[in-house]
Amino acid sequence: MNAEFFAAIEDLEREKGIPREYMYDKINQAMLAAFRKDNPDAADNVVVELDEDKKKIEMYVVTNVVEEVENPAVEMTLEQAHKISKRAKVGGQIKVPVNTRELGRIAAQNAKQVIIQGIREAERGLIYDEFTSHEHEILTGEVARIDPRTGNVSMKISSNAEYTDALLSVNEQIRDEVLVEGQRLKVYVIEVRKSSRGPQVLISRTHPVLVKRLFELEVPEIADGTVEIMSIAREAGSRTKMAVWSTAADVDPIGACVGPRGGRVSSIVDELGGEKIDIVKYSEIPEEYVAAALSPAEVLNVYMDEEGKSCRVIVPDNQLSLAIGKEGQNARLAAKLTGIKIDIKPESED
Repeated sequence: MNAEFFAAIEDLEREKGIPREYMYDKINQAMLAAFRKDNPDAADNVVVELDEDKKKIEMYVVTNVVEEVENPAVEMTLEQAHKISKRAKVGGQIKVPVNTRELGRIAAQNAKQVIIQGIREAERGLIYDEFTSHEHEILTGEVARIDPRTGNVSMKISSNAEYTDALLSVNEQIRDEVLVEGQRLKVYVIEVRKSSRGPQVLISRTHPVLVKRLFELEVPEIADGTVEIMSIAREAGSRTKMAVWSTAADVDPIGACVGPRGGRVSSIVDELGGEKIDIVKYSEIPEEYVAAALSPAEVLNVYMDEEGKSCRVIVPDNQLSLAIGKEGQNARLAAKLTGIKIDIKPESED
C-alpha cells in the first residue's frame, strides 16, 4: 500500500506538476490532524515520517518513560516501555508506533479531505502561475456560455496544458460582434487575480494592446524588432490607427505591416470582425506625425503651438469631412494617436 501511495505522489508530480514535497507536507498535516482528533492529549508528541527510499510511512508518539504515569497519552512505565524496546530507561523517550488503520473513521475522512484540498490548492497555484505569466499577452479561448441576462461571456482559455475559465464582460466585447457557443477567438489577458475559487482571469477584445499583439504575431519584422509600433489609438469594432517606425532604412514599416497583397493586415481585420485599421508612419517631427495621423485625408499645413501640445491643421475644402471623419472619429483617433490636440480648418478659412 505504501509503495502504491508513493507511486501516486510521483504521478501527481509528473502529470499535474504538483511538487512531491508539497504533497508530503499536506499528507503529514492530514495524518497529524487525524490522530490528534481522537488523541488530543498527544499534542506535539506525534511524529510522521515519510521514507521515500524505503517507500514507508511511519507514525509514532514520542513517549516519556517515567516511574509514575500522570499523562498516559505521552507517558508510560518502564515495564510498558520494555515491551517496545529493551533499551528503554526511566527518564528517556521511546517511539511508540501508531497503527494508522485504527484511526477513527471521521478522522480518516477529514485527513482525506485535507489531502484533496491540498491537491486542489496546488492545482490552482499552478494555474495561477501559468496564466500570470501571460498577463498582457494574447491567448486563444473558446466561448463556453453566454449569459442571456447580462451578455457576459464565459470562456475556456488554455495555455500549454493548463485550462481555466475567464470572463469576457460586456464592456470588454467588441461592439456588434456576435459570439456563439463553441466559437474560438483570441483575447487579451488584462489581469489574473487570486480568488477562493481559483484564479480569476480578466480578458478583453477591446483593449488597444490586443491589436498590437496581433501584429506582433503576424508580422515577423515586428517580432524581431525591425519595425516598432510607436502608438495605437482604437475604437473597438470600428477603427484603429497605428503608428509604426522602422529601425532599418531599407524596410518600409507600413508595407511590412500590410504584407504581400494586404495579407497580414487582412487576417487581423478578420480576427477583429472587420474593424478598419489605418497604419501610418511615425515621425519625430510633430507636423509630419499629425499629417500622417489624419490619413486618409490630405493635409496642406500643420501649425503647432509654442508648447507643442496642440495644432491647427489646414486641409483642402473637399477634404474637410474626410479629415474630421464620421462623427469626428478620424480627428479624434488622430489626436489620441499623437497626443496632440488637433483643430482642423478648411483652406478657404486659412
